[in-house]
Amino acid sequence: MTKKILITGATDGIGLETAKRLYSEGHTLLLHGRSAEKLTATERMLANSTGTGLIYTYKADLSRRAEVHSLADAINKEHEQLDVIINNAGVMRVPETVTQDGLDVRFEVNTIAPYLLTKRLLPIMGPTSRVINLSSAAQAPVEMDALRGKIRLRDDMSAYAQSKLALTMWNNALAASLGSRGPVFVAVNPGSLLASKMVKEGFGIAGKSLSIGADVLTRAALSDEFANASGYYFDNDKGQFGPPHPDALNDQKCSEVVAVIEELIGNAKS
Repeated sequence: MTKKILITGATDGIGLETAKRLYSEGHTLLLHGRSAEKLTATERMLANSTGTGLIYTYKADLSRRAEVHSLADAINKEHEQLDVIINNAGVMRVPETVTQDGLDVRFEVNTIAPYLLTKRLLPIMGPTSRVINLSSAAQAPVEMDALRGKIRLRDDMSAYAQSKLALTMWNNALAASLGSRGPVFVAVNPGSLLASKMVKEGFGIAGKSLSIGADVLTRAALSDEFANASGYYFDNDKGQFGPPHPDALNDQKCSEVVAVIEELIGNAKS
């Protein structure tokens, strides 16, 4: 059975490789990107391939809260149901690390935007739908004042690792709070040091094949293996479900992260 699947950050890296896989299998894809040119090129490339699915494209800068709302509005307006969200878009090293709301851009793009987008799209998702959140082997304890933008994180990797643990924590919190009423929430480390633009920029190496990440995201989106895995963490470095950072298994800490995200969403100027 074909699915309707949203992929954020779908114009390069693991997102693009996953889009190729899913389109070749005939699924309908909602492709998000920050660049209109890259979205057009991606749509053209897929349309010229052997896939038979439908393609919808959506442009949004996830560091701008208003654009996340506009993205959610457009998807809710055009689609009555959504089977899978793959929250793939992420940043680590960027020229400007502070958003117009005064928050660290890593938290904004990697943690807050996917939370807000997912919450806004829940009305068109059912109990068999899935939310696949791209976590990372890099997970570091979340400094709440850094999440709030009250202190600046000078180290790119620290900011990235905190944002990925925060994502994993809200994944688990929503899985627990929504239970059988909500979709399946799974956090996935797609594999360390894959050949993404982020790895090349951050570590100066070519990285391993993106197909490693695309394989596990395709499985997470479609296979029975993940059908009852809500609130779980899949570590693709080990090829199995396993424990994330201990903070993501602490219900109180997870609830605190969600409370701060909700507070930030409510207070946003943009």
